[in-house]
Amino acid sequence: MPPRAKLRVLLADDHRLVRLGFRRLLDDEQDMEVVAEAANGAEAIALAESFRPDVIVLDMAMPELDGVQAIHEIVRRTPDAKILVLSMYDEARYVRNALQAGAHGYLLKNALDVGLAEGVRAVAKGKRYLSPSIEQVARESGLADDPLERLTNRERQILQLIVQARPNKEIAQILDISVNTVNVHRNNLMKALNLHSTAELVLFGVQHGLAPLPK
Repeated sequence: MPPRAKLRVLLADDHRLVRLGFRRLLDDEQDMEVVAEAANGAEAIALAESFRPDVIVLDMAMPELDGVQAIHEIVRRTPDAKILVLSMYDEARYVRNALQAGAHGYLLKNALDVGLAEGVRAVAKGKRYLSPSIEQVARESGLADDPLERLTNRERQILQLIVQARPNKEIAQILDISVNTVNVHRNNLMKALNLHSTAELVLFGVQHGLAPLPK
C-alpha cells in the first residue's frame, strides 16, 4: 500500500522566528509538511494560489493585509483550502470575524505546543477547531449555538441562492465565480452542517430564515 500523502501546510506570520517555531512543531509530525512560508497577507494570498496547500496557518495581525482581509481573498481564490487562524486575541469579535471570513479554526498562540498539529489535522478534514478557552468564548457569545455561525459569508450567500432554487451556473454568474467554485462551497456547506443532499440544504435554509421572500 502506498504511503498516505502528507498534509501540505502554508505558514503565514510576519515574524520569521515565529514561523521557524511553527515549522519545527510541524516538522515533528510524520503526516504533514510545510510547503511555503509567507511574511504578510499579500504573500499568503499569492502562495496559496501557487502551492494550493491543504491547510493555511495564518496569523491574524500581519502587514499589508490583515488576517481577515487575507482570509476573504484566499477563500475567494482557493475555496478548497482550509484556514487555521493563530492569534493573541481571545475576544469574541475577533473569533467571529475570523470564522465568518472563512477560517475553519482559531488557535491561541499560547496553546500552540499542544494544539497546532491537532488543529491542522482537524481543519484539513473540514472540522472546526478552537482552542479550549476559545470554545468557552464561543459558547458565551452564542457562536457555538447557531449553526449559521459555522458558515462563511460566501457560504451563506450560496446557501441563500440554493434555497431560492438557483442552479449552480446561475449562482456562479450572480457571484462572479466559477461553477467549480460553487460546487466546492456547496460541498463545504454540507460538511459544515452535516447534511447530505440539496434537499436537506434547502430545508435547513428554510428552517433558519433563509426562505426566499414572497413575490
